[in-house]
Amino acid sequence: VLVTANGVAASTWFGKAVYNKWHETELERWLSDHDIPYPTPADRKDLENLVKDNWNAQVAQPYNSWDVNQLQKYLSTKGADTQKSAVKQKDSLVNSVKSYFTETEEQASESMGNVRDWIFSSWSDSQIKAFLDRHGIPNPQPRTRDSLLKTARENYQSIANKVGQTASYPGDWLYENWSESDLKAWCDERGIPVPQPTSRDRLIATVRRNSRTASQQLNSNYSSLSASAASATQSLSDALFDSWSDSQLKKWADENGLKVPQGSRRNELIALARKHRANLAASGSSVSASASSGFHAATTSAGNEYAKATAGAA
Repeated sequence: VLVTANGVAASTWFGKAVYNKWHETELERWLSDHDIPYPTPADRKDLENLVKDNWNAQVAQPYNSWDVNQLQKYLSTKGADTQKSAVKQKDSLVNSVKSYFTETEEQASESMGNVRDWIFSSWSDSQIKAFLDRHGIPNPQPRTRDSLLKTARENYQSIANKVGQTASYPGDWLYENWSESDLKAWCDERGIPVPQPTSRDRLIATVRRNSRTASQQLNSNYSSLSASAASATQSLSDALFDSWSDSQLKKWADENGLKVPQGSRRNELIALARKHRANLAASGSSVSASASSGFHAATTSAGNEYAKATAGAA
């Protein structure tokens, strides 16, 4: 089923809106989380229509409702300079943030429908572990962040079923182990205003409402870090090759079965080495001791760039 730009964009590939499958309590929860009033009692159709009318603004374009601090915090994670007077105005900040949101409403809705993929992403390792422990799920071994996330995601639906809760738009039960301080800290770390007056229910609503965007930010930061690390690795091998003598370059080529044309110049030797840089790691042990000091000096700069990249994404 093709979805037109003005149609029900909050739909799945089968043409049915994600929220059409939600329980009525989930529809009400979503509306409450986004401070959208709804009549009580209300029939299901009224609730669905209210969600539909507000879906794009809240799911695909949530930044329109952010305050200046949250907008600046988001931009700072992207490495943008938010100190210039021109970008301190909210309209300018919104336009800047908007450029980073490349999802269509269709894509945003599909993502919303896969709640288990994003709801845990911004949790700390200890919070994920506590969640698994509370529900009697054995911790994975070895226990790493990736394995904890995988276990939580794989067991999310069964845990919800076991405790008699819905899972499409999760309730407060998911945050049973979180203290109010934990909830506030989560918001503070992301520049998200703590609701006033503060209550546990409102804090949970704020965390839940912003969790998908937080997950996307983490994924984006990870991609940027990976790209920076790859760039730094390339710089590292470039620095190594540049530090080698012609004879060391020829020796490395010979050891890796690379034919060196007779009379090759230094720049041609380096170009050949770079073309086959993937062999570098495997041949590390064969690098002569005489090259070690040159390697250390030449790669310090590249190593520093890698450190900056990893620190910046932390």
